[in-house]
Amino acid sequence: MPARRTLPTLPGPDVRMARTVFPDQTNHLGTLFGGHALSMMDEACFVAATRLARKTCVTVRVDRIDFNVPVRAGELVEVVARVVAVGRTSLTCKVELFAEHLLSGDRRLATGGTFVLVAVDEQGRPTPVVSEG
Repeated sequence: MPARRTLPTLPGPDVRMARTVFPDQTNHLGTLFGGHALSMMDEACFVAATRLARKTCVTVRVDRIDFNVPVRAGELVEVVARVVAVGRTSLTCKVELFAEHLLSGDRRLATGGTFVLVAVDEQGRPTPVVSEG
C-alpha cells in the first residue's frame, strides 16, 4: 500500500508566470482581450493545483472575475496564483493578473478571481487530492 502523503500548509506556494502582451492578443482599442487574460489565469491555477496535488487537475468553475484596469499591448503581465483551499477532490485557487509598464516600472492589479479545479484519475473521474488509506 502506498504511503499516505500530507499536503503542504495552505496557502500553497505562489506560481508566477510572466508574458509580454502582443498586438495579436488585443482588441481594436489595443487592450488585452479578456479571454486571453482568463487563459493565462487558468494556466497558472492549473500549475498551482497540479503541483500541490501531484495529480492531473481540471478547471470546473471560475468564480467572480474582476477586470479592474486595461492591459495595453507592449506591457508585461504577471499572473500570480496560489491554492487557498483543498476539499476531498477539489482545490480552490486565487489568482491575480498584474500589468507592468516595462520602461517606467508602473505596476497595477488588472484582473483577479477564483478558480476551482478537481483532481482526476486516468479515466477523467474525480479522485481524492490526498491518497486515502
